Amino acid sequence: MRELPAGDDAVIFDYSADTDPPAAAALAAAVLRAAASAGELMLSDVVPTADAVLVQAPPGAGLDLGGVRRILARAQRPAGGITAGPQVQIPVVYDGADLDEAAGCVGLTAAELVSAHTTIVWRVQFMGFAPGFGYLVPVGGPPAARAAFGALTRRRQSRPAVPPGAVAAAAGYSAVYPSASPGGWFLLGRTDIGLWDVEAQPPALLAAGATVRFQCAD
Repeated sequence: MRELPAGDDAVIFDYSADTDPPAAAALAAAVLRAAASAGELMLSDVVPTADAVLVQAPPGAGLDLGGVRRILARAQRPAGGITAGPQVQIPVVYDGADLDEAAGCVGLTAAELVSAHTTIVWRVQFMGFAPGFGYLVPVGGPPAARAAFGALTRRRQSRPAVPPGAVAAAAGYSAVYPSASPGGWFLLGRTDIGLWDVEAQPPALLAAGATVRFQCAD
């Protein structure tokens, strides 16, 4: 793990050299948020990414870097690699335009790819790209299923518009598009669950650290 300065009140912890960078970054974010909630640290934000965590203190307060290091040093990765968090069930109709192509890319049938997608426990690693869009990484389930999605690349050509509710996968991630937007991921299916509602509290259904299970809706 490397420490990278990010101004007077922030630091980035880079876990890209870890054996499992997403799990290490997610665990670091979870324990630091818990410590801040318990009053052990004064933090204004903890932002996980694919393999790093930005830790931010209130402007002008100065970051208690020693305290942050102590919290991280006593953290232990949970068995199975799943970080505790809210669980979200998402029903999916697996009729995506790219389902057959995606399955063929990893040497599976469409039915086998759907089975893999629904047996995996996914975790929201970080939020980004669009409001309500969560990048999901596999943290539980059969190793063969996880390996299949780890081997799936992006599509050769992106679409100018992907419909809201589209369930997709690429480059080791899965996601649900909360709104219409361009996208280069393989479309596996669709869901009616809303991911983003500006009038809700909170407006995003997903948050970093939550676990997601996909279920066949048909």
